[in-house]
Amino acid sequence: MKQTVERSSEQTPETAEVQKVNTATQEVRYNIHPGLLQAGTRTGTTNQTRNGYAATGNQRFRNPRQRALIWGSFAVIWIALVWLTGRMLPAGSTLTSLMDRNLAPTWAHPFGTDWLGRDMFMRTVKGLATSIQVGLLAACGGGLIALVLGLAAASGKAADRVISWIIDLFLSVPHLVSLVMLAFVFGGGLMGVAIAIALTHWPNLARIVRAEMIQLKSAEYIQISRRLGKSRLQIAVQHMLPHLVPQLFVGVLLIFPHAILHEAAITFLGLGLSPQQPAIGIILSESMRYLSAGMWWLAFFPGLALLLVVRAFDVLGNSLKTLTGTGSSREVR
Repeated sequence: MKQTVERSSEQTPETAEVQKVNTATQEVRYNIHPGLLQAGTRTGTTNQTRNGYAATGNQRFRNPRQRALIWGSFAVIWIALVWLTGRMLPAGSTLTSLMDRNLAPTWAHPFGTDWLGRDMFMRTVKGLATSIQVGLLAACGGGLIALVLGLAAASGKAADRVISWIIDLFLSVPHLVSLVMLAFVFGGGLMGVAIAIALTHWPNLARIVRAEMIQLKSAEYIQISRRLGKSRLQIAVQHMLPHLVPQLFVGVLLIFPHAILHEAAITFLGLGLSPQQPAIGIILSESMRYLSAGMWWLAFFPGLALLLVVRAFDVLGNSLKTLTGTGSSREVR
């Protein structure tokens, strides 16, 4: 048997002669030089290799987790830069200068100046820092309310019915209406606006936490912990809470953009921060009077900066959703 295999693997003189005839026929038929035929074979191999490297590079570039990490890092850098710049600016950077009133954007004043000669770039950066502070307080407060109510809803059927009714009640009222009412009740200002936003932006996150808690209650390791004699509080803190931390963190980050936009909205209506505080809503509200006079830069640059900050928070939240695997199967591949 071994001899038969060795004979079949060896090339007989008849087989070699047939291959030479076939090669000669191809050269005559297509008028191909033998060297070009070999070069074409090498070129095809090289192209396959290059295509393989290109496919590998495209696959790495299309990796959703790597792309989420890159964009999330850019978003963190941008948010930190805006906040730190706004906090580190001196108090005298937004003082009035009547000699520099109504100046268009220049190198000295990139965002121009307003009707009092105040530098709009300084006011915009300080306003963004204030908006980020309000968004942080509101998002953390809303996340805490959602966590407490979500944990309480999973404690029993009666509590679940009551909390579900409260969630549906808050979701049935428009955000802006409830924001205006709560901001008026709490007296406005930075803390009043933050409390009002926190009390109106928790229902969606609380519904997610409640659904996760109900799903965890039926898990096998939860049932085993109950049979071992652990209390509900111990099970919630030791087993359920670590599972909820990634989703809760992502949910708090996704509340940020809504909190910042709603803070600007109610401040624009005059029910938010005081006019002495540099806020984007106040800047946009005051600039409406001068747009008809051609001073477009008073609203364009602050509005664009606000959109960039809100988009950065949105990108950061979606990136963390992809990295932690809390999204759907279509989002995390």
